[in-house]
Amino acid sequence: MAVPLFLLLAIAARGADWPQFRGPSASGAGTGTPPVEWNGEKRQNILWKTPLPGLGHSSPILWGDRIFLTSAVPASGKSGLKLGLYGDIAPVEGESAQSFNIYCLDRKSGRILWQKTAFSGQPKVKRHPKATHANATPATDGKHLVVSFGSEGLYAYTLDGKLLWKQDLGVLDAGYFRAPEAQWGFSSSPILHDGMAIVQADVQKDSFLAAFDVRTGKQIWRTRREDVPTFGSPAAVPRGDGWQIVVNGWKHIGGYDAKTGAPLWNLKGGGDIPVPTPVYAGGLILITNAHGDGRPIFAIRPDAKGDITGSAEAIAWSHPRAGNYMQTPLISGGLAYFCYDNGVLSVYQLKTGERLYQQRLGGGSTGFTSSPVAAGGRLYITNEDGRTYVLAQGGVYKEEAGNELGETVMASPAVADGVIYLRGRSHLFAIGAR
Repeated sequence: MAVPLFLLLAIAARGADWPQFRGPSASGAGTGTPPVEWNGEKRQNILWKTPLPGLGHSSPILWGDRIFLTSAVPASGKSGLKLGLYGDIAPVEGESAQSFNIYCLDRKSGRILWQKTAFSGQPKVKRHPKATHANATPATDGKHLVVSFGSEGLYAYTLDGKLLWKQDLGVLDAGYFRAPEAQWGFSSSPILHDGMAIVQADVQKDSFLAAFDVRTGKQIWRTRREDVPTFGSPAAVPRGDGWQIVVNGWKHIGGYDAKTGAPLWNLKGGGDIPVPTPVYAGGLILITNAHGDGRPIFAIRPDAKGDITGSAEAIAWSHPRAGNYMQTPLISGGLAYFCYDNGVLSVYQLKTGERLYQQRLGGGSTGFTSSPVAAGGRLYITNEDGRTYVLAQGGVYKEEAGNELGETVMASPAVADGVIYLRGRSHLFAIGAR
């Protein structure tokens, strides 16, 4: 039987590419063996660093010899960030008009090959002081580059920067549902699956999950969602002989048929500001969130059906008070790694949910937003100050290094062929042995 094109592309991507947020299947697992130590200011093991204008938290994606990422560049002034652990929900006021830009860089040299402006104008929604107007990570299948700027539209380009189509998705107002005036900006990244661009838009009003033909932009299906604003990305997960699209949520964590958008299963409860993206490995879907009364971890079997709230059959294991708020967890070598905003790392057996250890990274005063990645038998976890903790993978805590980039880091890295591509406040860094 012939192998579908999207599977061939996925297999190819597992070699040396990083085609979406968190890489192939949102796994966070890279290839090769990156260096253990580096220093951004001293240029130790820094292959190159490229200045990036404006402000963006989108992660770099990789395909072949190219890197793609986005930024929002203000027409006047400089966009600020407020880092750290705090509870201020007020959005940023008084910002100027922005250029919503896409950049293509040469992977070997870091040189900018092309730049396109998808939209210029006043943002339709304000942002959180820790966020940007370019939060969503692009996605590619090797032919198409799909970029979401939320309220400013969904765009598709060739890898050479030719605009193929654009879709106006309306005003996507995401923020705290208990205080609708607290606009925080849109962050859910699109994914590409079986010739479709999948978009999750959980917002204050008229939330939806939708699929668009990646070649033409034509809407294939659209499913209404009844949930509060969420900030994570959808995930494509195998189910029997087919696929499902799994999303995080508060009122509706769930799985949807990838071909039709029909709901397959749903789960209620947890944190009321869901951020992490679902991840799948070892026959289990891991979903976590944390805010308000709940901070669960759920390990869900992919053949779940209907309302699985409290179902021992569909939920292999769970922990009601152990989940992440911001970071997407990492599964590697049969272990699941979860890191809290304050740097507390917890490691579990994937099959059983048994916790193997819990350890704080740093002193607890610095925030952790970037999601961890793994390669070469090590974990790489970066805090907002740009310090990366390098840990040995496994069920025993072993810190091998702590490396300073010299810039704020909010975006999750990409890692392939032994090189970590890490986005700082002002530069994209390529970190590799030299």
